[in-house]
Amino acid sequence: MTKTFQDFKLLPEILSALNKKGYVNPTPIQAQSIPTLLKGHDLIGIAQTGTGKTASFLLPIIHRLAKNKRKAKPARMRALILTPTRELASQIEDNCRLYGKGLALSSCVVFGGVSSKPQVKNMQKGQQVLIATPGRLLDLINEGHVLFDQLEVFVLDEADRMLDMGFINDIKKIIKKIPDSRQTVLFSATMSKEIEKIANGILKNPKKVEVTPQATTVEKITQSVVHVDNKKKKPMLLNEIMKSKKINSALVFSRTKHGCDRIVKNLAKFQITAASIHGNKSQGARETALREFKLGKVRVLVATDIAARGIDIPEVEYVFNYDVPNDPNSYVHRIGRTARAGKEGMAIAFCDPEEEKHLRAVEKTIKYKIPRDKEFEKLAKSIKLAVPAQNTGQKKPSQNAGQKKPAQSTGQKKPFRKKSKKKPFNKKTQKKS
Repeated sequence: MTKTFQDFKLLPEILSALNKKGYVNPTPIQAQSIPTLLKGHDLIGIAQTGTGKTASFLLPIIHRLAKNKRKAKPARMRALILTPTRELASQIEDNCRLYGKGLALSSCVVFGGVSSKPQVKNMQKGQQVLIATPGRLLDLINEGHVLFDQLEVFVLDEADRMLDMGFINDIKKIIKKIPDSRQTVLFSATMSKEIEKIANGILKNPKKVEVTPQATTVEKITQSVVHVDNKKKKPMLLNEIMKSKKINSALVFSRTKHGCDRIVKNLAKFQITAASIHGNKSQGARETALREFKLGKVRVLVATDIAARGIDIPEVEYVFNYDVPNDPNSYVHRIGRTARAGKEGMAIAFCDPEEEKHLRAVEKTIKYKIPRDKEFEKLAKSIKLAVPAQNTGQKKPSQNAGQKKPAQSTGQKKPFRKKSKKKPFNKKTQKKS
């Protein structure tokens, strides 16, 4: 069994970069995947989130490209990594530059939500590694800015999300254009039999690495559920929990984009700094929110499931499922944003009576009965919904309506205007202007 990264016999520059980050011992998924990929095999890798899947495929790719140097022609790349979100694409490129420091390996990202001009310009130079989301990549392919005749390695990251949540048609179109003589890799935290069947259709004699049962959650995450009426699920309860636990960093998941914005707005009433990321936000706004959250300038990051996949945010103490997700697998990815890199974390789900069926589906999937947090349920019951009632503002408008508005609408001023015409127009005294 591999004990250190030194055992992989990676290039000295890669080992030096890992050493500077303090990475000495590979995680289980890395220990099993990296040797297989270094030998050139196709691979399906399944591991719970937060276990280092990105390094599992990036390190072999960087080693391969740097050891066998070839110049990438304009519009070409030697390795293509497809990922579902812009944030994850940017994060993978950051890691690529980190691990490949000193090896002069070019890389760039291609995703929507921003101008394509800089991306086209980067591809005109040719890239060793291209990290992309499917939609924008297809646009550039159709415009003739991306060609695949130099492609050696093809990676589908977060494969279940990519294939199961609407990307399948885009992926099929892309696969038709890439060469058959390639190494193909799929990594995911969850993978149903149906998706695995699709995956096997695009891999050749793949090796399968599964370090944990599918849809399991990190053992160091302490999970709990608060059964609470939807009206009391509001940031009043979230505020009370954050105060009682003295939480400095929390990630809150909402089912909808508008729900995210409402939570941020309401948290501001309790003097809690918060920011949101979701599909309606520009790429710049999403990157700013993530950066400020990582730097501690924002205590709470509120997101839809767009942030649940693969985003590595250090030091997240708590994950709140403000809404229990419809998809049980999303729960696994959501709470996996805490307890990363061997650390401990907490995950609390707010469950409205109408969400009980979703909670049961989650528990069935993770094979674990999430314990009830009676302390916070008691807190929720004690919260009085007085704030909205005080802000209804019904009395003052009714008084104003009864006193001022009728006086203004009697129309009595018009007669006074007529009487005010006491000085008739006098042509003799009127000067010409």
